Amino acid sequence: MSGSVLVTGATGYVGGRLLHRLEERGYDITCLARTPDNLEPRCLPTTRIVKGDVVTGEGLDEAMQGVDVAYFLVHAMGARGNYHRAERDSARNFLAAAERAGVKRIVYLGALGSGPHMSTHLESRQEVGRILRSGTVPVIEFRSSVIIGSGSLSFEMVRALVDRLPVMVWPKWVDTPTQPIGIEDVIDYLVEASDVPLERSEVVDIGGTDQVSYGQLLISYGKARGLRRFFIRVPVLTPRLSSLWLGLVTPVYARVGRELVDGLRAETVVTNDLATKMFSVRPMGMDEQIRRALANEDREFAETKWSDAVSSRGQERMRWGGARKGTRLVDARSAFVPVPPEVAFAPIQRIGGDSGWYHADWIWDVRGAIDLPFGGAGARRGRRDPEHLVVGDTVDFWRVEEIQPGYMLRLKAEMALPGRAWLQYEVREVPSGTMIHQTALFDPVGVFGRAYWYAMWPFHQYVFGGTLRSLCRLARAEERAREEMAARS
Repeated sequence: MSGSVLVTGATGYVGGRLLHRLEERGYDITCLARTPDNLEPRCLPTTRIVKGDVVTGEGLDEAMQGVDVAYFLVHAMGARGNYHRAERDSARNFLAAAERAGVKRIVYLGALGSGPHMSTHLESRQEVGRILRSGTVPVIEFRSSVIIGSGSLSFEMVRALVDRLPVMVWPKWVDTPTQPIGIEDVIDYLVEASDVPLERSEVVDIGGTDQVSYGQLLISYGKARGLRRFFIRVPVLTPRLSSLWLGLVTPVYARVGRELVDGLRAETVVTNDLATKMFSVRPMGMDEQIRRALANEDREFAETKWSDAVSSRGQERMRWGGARKGTRLVDARSAFVPVPPEVAFAPIQRIGGDSGWYHADWIWDVRGAIDLPFGGAGARRGRRDPEHLVVGDTVDFWRVEEIQPGYMLRLKAEMALPGRAWLQYEVREVPSGTMIHQTALFDPVGVFGRAYWYAMWPFHQYVFGGTLRSLCRLARAEERAREEMAARS
């Protein structure tokens, strides 16, 4: 595609993923953002950022200059006040600026929904589409149902319900038909929309290959996570009561939850075949969407600098249970040591095996003994080499998942656990020395997994706190030994 594109909502879930895909393909990109400082670290240097706000119209004319394709990916459901009015004003301002700038097409992601139970939220999303299509600029209005992807509001609601509740009520709205779509397929449609042949505005319904109920979606997610859940049917559960219930057990605020639940009463299935006729995308089915969402989450989290993702300042007292990162529970702490990074990393690379864990080895021995009857690896495997590690090496009941010599070691647990666990060490150079970051992370399965984490928390405080202090002590001893050796030579 020639020319340039404008992306609004680039700090959001869909907009952020679209921005990265467009950057990978070398598009000439402009982003409109209310707080450019928040967006700038997420963009390539070639992406232009304009400060502005679609609700007020600020910055739109500047951002639209030279733009061929403008993506409208903002919504105001989480905003305070009358979000319906804010969404209407945003659409009108966006359309007027696009017409003044001579934009060739607008691409908008709206919402599926039909029937007598249409919610105010769904009606507002479709009204935005009608406003955008009322002008002279051709519009591709995509309408989708639940977007399956780690981080999407609807998927996080499903995840929290199934992960936290072994028994769930089953109100009538859980039987409503829907047609979920994977986030990767949504991005494929949005990218292709930039240059697909278009003579007039079109409303394109998009969804995966499966039409299911919301209840089936909950069950399928549970199966993918290895969770068996039980459901109790109730004749009625109003949107207001449902939203308050969601606010107790999910990350969704009650106000936003009410809008989401109110929308669940309307059927959200594909009713036209324009997606197949106009686009080459062939979307996935629901089970594959869930599998991909969980796999991509693991990959994205593995690429994260854990010490950046979670506050880990060692001088602060952590609340009971540590921090949370998505579904994961985190014990993150750090300490300063006045030695170079390579010296601080030396005892980390020797951890486990004959060297032990530097603190409370008897607790590790007891944990290994408990592990064996339950089919775990125990603590008897030791290490292949006392000084060096490579990916795939065993370290007692851990396995090396990643190592960057002199910088980072990540171990994945192979003990019997109600979930998955990792232990990671990072060293970073700071003025006058090094910060050692230690992160213990647990991805629990179900209620029992969470109970296990909280039950082990007092032991974590003793073991992991002592290990970090010992690593600092060993690093200082290592530095003194090197200095003495250098003096003798």
